[in-house]
Amino acid sequence: MATKLVAVLLPLLCFEGVLSAVAFNSDPANINSDFYNDFRQLLKLSASLRSKNENHKRNYMVESQSPAPPASSELVPQEVENWPEVDLNLGQVSGVSVNVHQQPVIFHRADRVWDASTFDYNNNYRHQKLGPITSHTVLTLDPQTGRVLKKWGKDIFYMPHGLTIDHHNNMWITDVARHQAFKFCPDMDEPQLIFGQNFEPGDDKDHLCKPTSVAVASTGEIFIADGYCNSRILKFTALGRLMRTIPSGNECLSLSVPHHTALIESLDRICVADRENKRVVCPSAELSERSLTQPLTIQTPDMGRIFGIAAVGEIIYAVNGPSLPFDMQLPVQGFIISAENETVIGDWGPFEKFQNPHAIAASPNTSSLYVVEIGPNKVWKFNLVRGKQ
Repeated sequence: MATKLVAVLLPLLCFEGVLSAVAFNSDPANINSDFYNDFRQLLKLSASLRSKNENHKRNYMVESQSPAPPASSELVPQEVENWPEVDLNLGQVSGVSVNVHQQPVIFHRADRVWDASTFDYNNNYRHQKLGPITSHTVLTLDPQTGRVLKKWGKDIFYMPHGLTIDHHNNMWITDVARHQAFKFCPDMDEPQLIFGQNFEPGDDKDHLCKPTSVAVASTGEIFIADGYCNSRILKFTALGRLMRTIPSGNECLSLSVPHHTALIESLDRICVADRENKRVVCPSAELSERSLTQPLTIQTPDMGRIFGIAAVGEIIYAVNGPSLPFDMQLPVQGFIISAENETVIGDWGPFEKFQNPHAIAASPNTSSLYVVEIGPNKVWKFNLVRGKQ
């Protein structure tokens, strides 16, 4: 997949504290070469692995002294009523994430609507002449009141879809009309990385086709769900070099509209809301070393089409969407999933209130969960509370 570096130095500004870890003996002008950029990523990976090993040792000592709590003690979403406190006047809300300040950030389509007339049979966007959306599409909300704290994103996007905020507060956005994914550093309006070709759907290494979601590892690797047309996950280095396609030719895995992604780094898994296959599947993320383990698969008759997933530790919170007309009608709700055990361990939601959930996100401090809907155009907040033991 070809990527476009809009600026050479700007992507490096998105990494905090990495440069201080490297002593260069060569010409400083070469510090932005692919070699040094990859070397930085390897340094972060090494530090991450050391940290994980130390955590594993500490966890082993604790677990050897006390039994693990039962599944019923997992964090359970509890609806925060009358949130937000004000009418946000939203269009179709397609994406949600939470920044490092614990503030929810939502991505909406303003006056644009994705319907049967939006794309032609070759996946070309039909309304390019309308220009980009003239309203701000990215809203940062107060976690207590839901009021808008910051807004941006006008005159950039044509058909918003996915939004992810990484560990460094970089924002990753997908636009299905433009067939592109973008990386924005904090407080910058120009993208530092662009994946895919503008308004050109395709399935080769240089193109995307209606990409849906992005996940970013703490070590910098990027996973793009590509998406409605190609049903694949593309893995890149931190600076956008293609590393892997999921599924590859030798993997016994087939995806059908990978709609959302979530990383569980402790299990070395990239989990996927495999929407039309009505399941969550977690192939190896290969963040540490190549693994030949089979994908973890969670699928039950009552899950329906899974639209959004969020990982809290090794637990996945998922939301489904409305059933298709020819399917068995299933309730629209949330699920609590143990990825490691490949089981659904609970359900949740404002039962009989959800209508069309599209995405879900957990706060970094694991205190809150947010769900956004398309029709009604709404954002929900849930507190994550300890279940009864």
